[in-house]
Amino acid sequence: MRSTTIDITRLAAMDSREAALLLKEVRDAALRGRPASLAPRADIEASWRRMLREGVDPDRDRRSGLLSPAELEERRARSPLVALLPVLREGLMSLPGADSDAVRHIMVVADAEGRVLWREGHASVLRMADGHGFEPGADWRESTVGTNGVGTALVARRPVQVHSAEHFVSTHHTWTCAGAPVTDPRDGRLMGVVDVSGPATTMHPATLLLVGSVARLAEAELRNRHLAGLARLRAVAAPLLCRVGGRALAVDGHGWTAAVHGLAPVDRVPLPASLGAGRVWLPTLGECAVEPLPGGWLLRPLDGAGPGADAADAAARLVLDVSRPRDWTVRVSGAVGCWERELSPRHAELLYVLAVRRDGRTAAELAADVFGDPTRTVTVRAEMSRIRRTLGGVLAHRPYRFRDEVEVELVAPDDPADLLPHSAAPAVREARHAADGGRRAPGPGPGLNRG
Repeated sequence: MRSTTIDITRLAAMDSREAALLLKEVRDAALRGRPASLAPRADIEASWRRMLREGVDPDRDRRSGLLSPAELEERRARSPLVALLPVLREGLMSLPGADSDAVRHIMVVADAEGRVLWREGHASVLRMADGHGFEPGADWRESTVGTNGVGTALVARRPVQVHSAEHFVSTHHTWTCAGAPVTDPRDGRLMGVVDVSGPATTMHPATLLLVGSVARLAEAELRNRHLAGLARLRAVAAPLLCRVGGRALAVDGHGWTAAVHGLAPVDRVPLPASLGAGRVWLPTLGECAVEPLPGGWLLRPLDGAGPGADAADAAARLVLDVSRPRDWTVRVSGAVGCWERELSPRHAELLYVLAVRRDGRTAAELAADVFGDPTRTVTVRAEMSRIRRTLGGVLAHRPYRFRDEVEVELVAPDDPADLLPHSAAPAVREARHAADGGRRAPGPGPGLNRG
């Protein structure tokens, strides 16, 4: 009969070789279905059982193909964890002596599918990780590489520490790792895992507490940003709601309510995965007229009470004004009012390209249009992500484009030489110097009004 469960603090106090031998004895007994002197910890035992059921080879290092550079960039750009990297880095990589040989570890950030997105830390540990395929783009799900700090934390949905022979696959026994899941506080969705890994000799029982605390800190940072976004949305929506004269509410992209008029307050409205301006049926509100707001939506239930009950009025109109040399704006209007935002030079370039190419552009095409280099997709995706925080209601992606239901007007300068004069973007230079019976900016194209 087995005695007590293995205690991680006891392991840390033992000689590293002695601890590894003890864990190997426990693992070997579990693989053979025999009792051991100590029981594995609950999370480890549960993981081993999953590995045995799934037929993972305990003695062979299995690796899946790495993501291509383009696929890795795409996942990094889509991941909500990209905004939290400074918080994670500050919490896990700014420890006293983190660059010394005495404190050797790496921080790894993976997405909800167990794909390694980012990795940094001690140079020698990074080289060791390369030898195990623990590198950006690698698949570290349990079903691929066995019990580990990334994949097991994803399954358990709580912080997990895996030390030496607690790893199911024997080739990972020289490692110790601690991982914690990061959950989006806006919708409860699992965003990924943050992990600290290093040589087994560097194991410390406080590592798990540290990783879990930093993961919670990252979630708190995201929650604070969410609340700040709701406050910004409320400031824009409040005057519009005053003019509605009927039932209406402003929600962010996740459905959280920023402001409400004529309705009982609700915390959140479930939104469909794909939402656009126009008439939309929502489970809690019924038929609604939907208009884009900066960072969210204006929802007006269509019950015949008050102005604007005709959903045709809900279609958005966007005016992109690049007619002045250093003052570029985007103005979005709907049935109950309008709002305007100034544009940075880079955002003015990107929106100009999308305005003249209503069929849409991929990240690589936008990179060629703006930078003359189709490989600069990471920069494009980052900039488009910032733009969509404000204009998500009128922009779609894959490819990037203005939504079909949005009427777009481009206000360009009379003299093509004055079109975004700061810009060296190939698409803008081509438009400036286009000759079609004289020097003039290109026409707006199908479906585009010229201001």
